[in-house]
Formats: sequence, C-alpha cells, structure tokens
Amino acid sequence: MTYNPATPFYRNSLAHPERPAMVGDGVALTYRDAAGYARAISAALGPAGRPGARIAILGSRSVAACLAVLGTCWSGATYVPLGLKLPQERLTALLRSCGFDALICDRQGEALLTDAVLGAAPERILLADTHDGRNWPDRQPWRLQAGQAGGAPVAMTSEDLAYIEFTSGTTGMPKGVMINAGGLRHYVTVMQDWYGLTTHDRVAETSDLSFDISVSNMFLTWNAGAALHIAPAAAAMAPAKFIRDNELTVWYSVPSVIALLQRTRALQPGSLPSLRRSVFAGEPLPAAGAEAWLAAAPNSTLDNLYGPTEATVVCLRQVVTKPPRVTEQRGIVAIGLPYPGMQAAILGDDRRFLAPGEKGEIALSGPQLAAGYLNQPELTAARFPVIGDRRWYLTGDYGYQDGDGVFHHLGRIDNQVKVLGNRVELEEIDVHLRRASQSMSVAAVAWPINHGSASGIVAFVAGAGVPLAGIKEAMRKTLPTYMVPNAVVALDALPLNANGKIDRRALVAMMDEGRS
Repeated sequence: MTYNPATPFYRNSLAHPERPAMVGDGVALTYRDAAGYARAISAALGPAGRPGARIAILGSRSVAACLAVLGTCWSGATYVPLGLKLPQERLTALLRSCGFDALICDRQGEALLTDAVLGAAPERILLADTHDGRNWPDRQPWRLQAGQAGGAPVAMTSEDLAYIEFTSGTTGMPKGVMINAGGLRHYVTVMQDWYGLTTHDRVAETSDLSFDISVSNMFLTWNAGAALHIAPAAAAMAPAKFIRDNELTVWYSVPSVIALLQRTRALQPGSLPSLRRSVFAGEPLPAAGAEAWLAAAPNSTLDNLYGPTEATVVCLRQVVTKPPRVTEQRGIVAIGLPYPGMQAAILGDDRRFLAPGEKGEIALSGPQLAAGYLNQPELTAARFPVIGDRRWYLTGDYGYQDGDGVFHHLGRIDNQVKVLGNRVELEEIDVHLRRASQSMSVAAVAWPINHGSASGIVAFVAGAGVPLAGIKEAMRKTLPTYMVPNAVVALDALPLNANGKIDRRALVAMMDEGRS
C-alpha cells in the first residue's frame, strides 16, 4: 500500500484551492499557494528529495517550518525536526551522525547557522523564508521562491519513513524514533474517524516541530482540508486569547496549559465557546482541570490521549465524561482503551502478561509502532521485543488495567524512587500536593540523592492558594512521614521542557545549584 503524508494536502489543494491551509506569522496561505511552495521546496531538494533520504529541518513554530515539512514529504523524503533549543555542540553532533541529505531552515533556524554548525551541515541548504538574511560568502543557499504548479507528491510505501523524532530529556545523544508512513496513516485515519474534522475547522498548532503533537496538528488538519493556525510565542502565555481571536474549533496540547490558564484566571466558565474538540496528551490530565476546561468550553468534547513517540503520537483514548473516569487515588483521568488495531497490556518484571488490577509496565503493539531507533539496533531490540507472536514496545510507564479493560497510568517507572529506603512514586505525591496547595501546577522531586536513595522530598508549587506552611501540614494528614516534603518551594512558574511538560530534572538541578 502506498501513502505519502502530503497526498491529502495535494487533494485538498485541488478540491478546495482557496481554503486557508496555514495561518501565522502575519500571513494566510491557501491550499493552492501552500502546495505551490511545497512543490518548490521539493524540486529544490533535487537528488536529496527521494524516499529514504533524510532532510533535517531547523525551524520554529512557523509557516516556513510547516512548508519545510510539507515540501519534504512531497518529495518522498523523511523529515527530521531539530529543536532550536539544542546546544550548539549537540546540534553539530546530530548533523554529523545522522547522514542528512539536506538541511532546511526557517528564519530562526538560519540564525543558528554558526561556522561550527555549517561545518557539520550537509552541502545542500534551503531557506524556507523570503526575508533578506545573512550574507553567505562561501555558498549561497536556495531561498524560497514562487510556488510551482502541477506535480503530485512522490509515491511512498507504508514502510518508508515519514519522519524521525528525537526524544527529549535523554542523557548523551537523544534517540531518533523512526516512524513509517503506514503508522502515520493509521493514526490519521483513526483520529479523523473519531473527530470528523471538516474544511471549516480551525486547528491550533500549539507545538514545535520537535514535539510530536505537531505531527497530529499538521497532518490531521491537512487531511481534512482545515486551517492550521500557528500559535506565536506570545500565545504560550495567553492561549485563551489566541483561541478566541481566531475562533478556533480544535485544541490539542499538553495539560499544563490548563494550570497556566487557571493561574492567570483566564479559564472562566463559557470563556472558550468556539471549541468543539479538545484533546490533551503528553502528561497526566488532572480530573479537576478537565472539569474546569469543559466548563470553559461548553460546546466541546474532551479527550485524554496517551502514547509515546514510539507509537506514532498517541494510541489510547479516554473520553472525558461528567464526572470523569479517574485513576484511583490519583485524581487524574484514565488513559482509556487502545485505538482500533492497536493493543495494550501490562507486563511484569518477567514480561509476563498481568491480570486486571495488577500493576506493571505498560506495553503497546500494533501498526503504529515505530520502526525502531536510528542507528541503535541493540536499543531497538531491547525496547521492541517480540513476545509471543507479536512485536511490542516497552514504554517504561507504570500502570494497570481495571476490571472494565480501561488502562490507567501511574507515572514513569524511573519516577519510582527510594526515600529513606521506602519506594515512592512521585506522581502519587503530586496528587496530594495539588489538593493541599489548591494549585494544578505542582511537582515533587526526590532530593538530595546519595548512593541511589533520597533522604527527602522537595515540593514545588506555582500559584498556591494557601500559605506554604499549610501545605506541609495538610499533607501530613494524608501521607506517611517519609512522603511528606521536607520543603515546599514557591515559584512564579514551574520550568517546562521543550515539549511543554514539567521538567523535574530542571527542578533537581535548581536544588543542586543551591547546595553547591
């Protein structure tokens, strides 16, 4: 079976040429115009644009970066987003090690092209922006030119790679997760069947290319012929205004945005009337936050989705009802049931399938599984084992399945720490911390750690509704002594990683710096 991720865009450029395809950066491109630019990029890639080739994209959340993705897909090549926040040393290491055939930059990406980065970059460089940038004394890169007519996307097989996403938060070199075109097609098909997007929908692009929520926002939107509204950096602090100003109908982001809106008092009942579909994924969705969102968006459905990058964005879904289906003793929404064609299971330490109610590692199987990790065959074999007669992905997430078959997420296995010799799950402390602080923006870390065991817990809270001293006192009533934080630290906002998730490592580093 053949499938090019750009083919639905091409079809909509013929069926609805004047409909808006991308809105952002002060421009609004129609499907016809965007298709023309994508063809121009595809043609400019030349021999580098072919199935099996890897095209690095150094870009932000911009129209130019989206065109780079579309043009790369049009050529049949694999797009590989590189985060703008990568340190120069890591960026150059990735450019050297991944065997890229070309590099495409938007305006912000071009600003990162130091001599060291250029020395590691492939010879062919495209600038998907029309501005007058820097002078290039040694070589003149191709700049975005007028759109070209004609030409359907290059045919790809289901096994050809659509994109490679580097996971964040890893030590050493990040892992390149290889997603094939067939897995992406399965994901888009299931999502469209559920959400029924139309040409009249206006979808928010809330994520950078280096976070795979962007994959869903782009390709689900373009599959339906809808309009992708690219959120500028300022919208991160005022997403409710962005939704209202653009009369958005579809919102898909990490749940941290709910805490932000509550902290700024922007999530008021009825304040988001244009939304008809709301989706959250990437981290636990607090039940109280879900209920507040539904009150603010009374015309919208709300889903909690779960899945790692290694399973093509997400692959489990829980519809949020009133009241929500909650994971016991956690106050978070369940992660639900697998997508059609996908399977989920709970495994014990011996890779034995566990019965409902037993806790273990969440494992996934089905057509959305990644092909593996780029240039890491041993890691691929370890994380994607064949158990029985099926290939599985071991997520590293801890959870269980209830008696109705619904799956529940209990946090990362590596967030299970030893505190004074006792096993502690940090997400469990977060539940009590949210309740005691009357804030949705919280995180607990084990600190300090010596010889593999922590001597205490430090809690961080943004926008606490009660005095800090009262938080510890309240938690003493519900938790054993070793789980009660030694200290509660108030911050204006919790640090977030590049994907918008709370960054516990940054919090630990903050404490380490204070001790040194």
